Amino acid sequence: MATIHRSGVIKKTKESVSFIITTIIGFALGFFIGSSFPFFSHYKVYLPSSHRSSIDVGTASNDQGLFVVKSPQTNVVNVPIVPKKYIRRNPRGSKLLPPRINVPESDLHLRRLYGLPPLDLKRKPKYLAAFSVGIHQMNNIDACVKKFSEDFQIVLFHYDGKTTEWDQFEWSKKAIHVTASKQTKWWYAKRFLHPDVVAAYEYIFIWDEDLGVEHFNADRYIELVKKHGLEISQPGLGPNDVVTWEMTRRREDQEVHKVSLERPGWCSDQHLPPCAAFVEIMAPVFSREAWRCVWYMIQNDLVHGWGLDFALRRCVEPAHEKIGVVDSEWIIHKVIPSLVNQEMTLNSNNINSSQGVTKFEKSRMQEVRIRCKNEWSIFQDRLANADKAYHAQFGNG
Repeated sequence: MATIHRSGVIKKTKESVSFIITTIIGFALGFFIGSSFPFFSHYKVYLPSSHRSSIDVGTASNDQGLFVVKSPQTNVVNVPIVPKKYIRRNPRGSKLLPPRINVPESDLHLRRLYGLPPLDLKRKPKYLAAFSVGIHQMNNIDACVKKFSEDFQIVLFHYDGKTTEWDQFEWSKKAIHVTASKQTKWWYAKRFLHPDVVAAYEYIFIWDEDLGVEHFNADRYIELVKKHGLEISQPGLGPNDVVTWEMTRRREDQEVHKVSLERPGWCSDQHLPPCAAFVEIMAPVFSREAWRCVWYMIQNDLVHGWGLDFALRRCVEPAHEKIGVVDSEWIIHKVIPSLVNQEMTLNSNNINSSQGVTKFEKSRMQEVRIRCKNEWSIFQDRLANADKAYHAQFGNG
């Protein structure tokens, strides 16, 4: 009897061990199979009845409109997991959004308030031309704009606050008008021509308002810029213009030039400004890629842009080949300081005598010129300090 009792115990022990092992294997196998398939649950979303559209209706127990939609993968029933952050692919600030919903770039195309969005534009402008303007140069700007075809989006920066007066021109109704009192071209460009906003345009013209364009055609200019591989350019200045730099003077026997001879001692290297890799800031033209770089270099508080022309070479390589002057499409710089005149007029209303006004005008003109020179010096210092700080990171300071 004792022997039979002992063998029964052994038999039961083996069965227990077998049961436990089988159970463990079953749990492991079930977990492995379950984790191999995506898990979906359903959660309830209450939406107003006005928002019912393409979502499949499940049940509707009350007036709120009960919808049943598939939820993302969950760790607890009906509690969605927060989506992964798309840090690497998304622009700053949009890491919680799926990449395909992000629209990081925009444009200045005017849109309708009705109809289908894809049908808004009969023709998309390929280039952008921006002018800083005042009412006193209205006729000159009209002449300028007529030199630009429908392939150009026109943007006017109104430093005098007057915009409705421009409605007399048919083209003005399709232009973008931005106004801020007594601000310069570069102030506007920094704030309203962000590279992501103008990314739709192959070339960006940022011009003064006092340019004569009798010998200029914008479409032909674009052809020459593309032909000669210019990323940053300007039209040549007419033969009668008083030029500061020989580089910007028009050559009658060339389509484009990229180098020039300056006065002795002005150029330490014939591939550097102002002998090469140089255009002035009155009528520059930038490729989309070059403008993205230049925009970042413009300083918020340095509004006149002095010194920028000598630094443009940093934004293209090799600069002496990709920066140049277009000679066969040229302009005349009339040198009319309309913005400065407007400020002097506004500030001299209480000055009665003509002699007093003249003294005030001369004083204010001198003050503006002093600021321009100071800005140039500040910009040079900032650029030099930025270079030093960058190289110091690598022990080259």
